[in-house]
Amino acid sequence: MSKPVRAAIGDRWIKCMFCQGGLFRDRRVKLNSTGMELMNLAWANESANGLICWDCGYVHLFANEDIELYKVKKGEF
Repeated sequence: MSKPVRAAIGDRWIKCMFCQGGLFRDRRVKLNSTGMELMNLAWANESANGLICWDCGYVHLFANEDIELYKVKKGEF
């Protein structure tokens, strides 16, 4: 399992929309479309930044590339 991160866009910290938690696991997520799948071009689909809430598991997707991720020290989670 990946280590938790905090995330921000500009000077705004991102919080979970469901539980208001501030720690996330991050990963890239493919935004597959039916047309691209049918033409066997799924590899060319756009990607998003996925933030998975550390507390409740709610998945947040951001197409914005300006997200900054900050490592969290072991005692902070």
